[in-house]
Amino acid sequence: MTEPLHITDLRIFTEPQQGASYDDLLAVAQRAEKLGYGAFFRSDHYLVMGDGDGLPGPTDAWITLAGLARDTSTIRLGTLVSSATFRQPGPLAISVAQVDQMSGGRVDLGLGAGWFAAEHEAYGIPFPELGERFDRLEEQLELITGMWATPIGGTYSKPGGQYPIIDSPALPKPAQSAPPIVIGGGGPKRTPALAAKYAAEFNTPFVSREFFVEQTGRVRAACEAIDRNPDELVYSAALIVCVGADEAEVERRAAALGREPSELRENGLCGTPAEVAERMRSWRAAGAERLYLQVMDLADLDHLDLIANDVVAELS
Repeated sequence: MTEPLHITDLRIFTEPQQGASYDDLLAVAQRAEKLGYGAFFRSDHYLVMGDGDGLPGPTDAWITLAGLARDTSTIRLGTLVSSATFRQPGPLAISVAQVDQMSGGRVDLGLGAGWFAAEHEAYGIPFPELGERFDRLEEQLELITGMWATPIGGTYSKPGGQYPIIDSPALPKPAQSAPPIVIGGGGPKRTPALAAKYAAEFNTPFVSREFFVEQTGRVRAACEAIDRNPDELVYSAALIVCVGADEAEVERRAAALGREPSELRENGLCGTPAEVAERMRSWRAAGAERLYLQVMDLADLDHLDLIANDVVAELS
């Protein structure tokens, strides 16, 4: 029998580029912590998507998480996902290790190749072709994990490549021996191979259950190809969430997102608590061990309460 999902298996996922201050994010993170959610995650983007104004403007993911590391005490914190195009691997390894220290070992690093060309153009960030972006991602994963694994007092070198490193002291060290790395996406070859080699968790964002099963199957096969036990990874999905105590509240929350309930029901976790719990059970039966709940209306903290209380009660 499949183990049911619990509140600790549900992670709140925010999209601050759509418009959020640090205080907005802090309020969500602290409410999520109080309610017992497993983690607070945020995207790592610098430009609003769609028609909104994005005010007050973008916030940096790792600066945000550094603040939350001190303003929360128990909830895990992470990115879904940081872009390898945004930062050099050495400084990123330092930032993540420092935030992990500041949080007492509560950080997950989600890292991807990057995809949103417009934000790179808007802030002067080079945006190479897809193949090179994956090359950079693979090299960054190797370097970051290599630096974290280097014993204190030793040095780390990796000459050549896009980011040659010579005699790095590989400091600081994270509080965890190795912060969990989350890799996700729908690529059929390189993504599963990178997840098999480096990830503690594999995530599929905003896809169907059928594709989730296909893609996690590719990751499992990639693990077996390198003699890694595929059950060492956690398999997760990210889905937009819109729950109401009744249909009128579902419609109100959907309208606040500028979406139709019927479309949200088809593509996300939408409906009454009983409906959403049933949908979550179907994802768990498909192999999802965690669900990232994309919360778009950050002012609606009662939404988090409803999910934690009424939906979770339906899951048990």
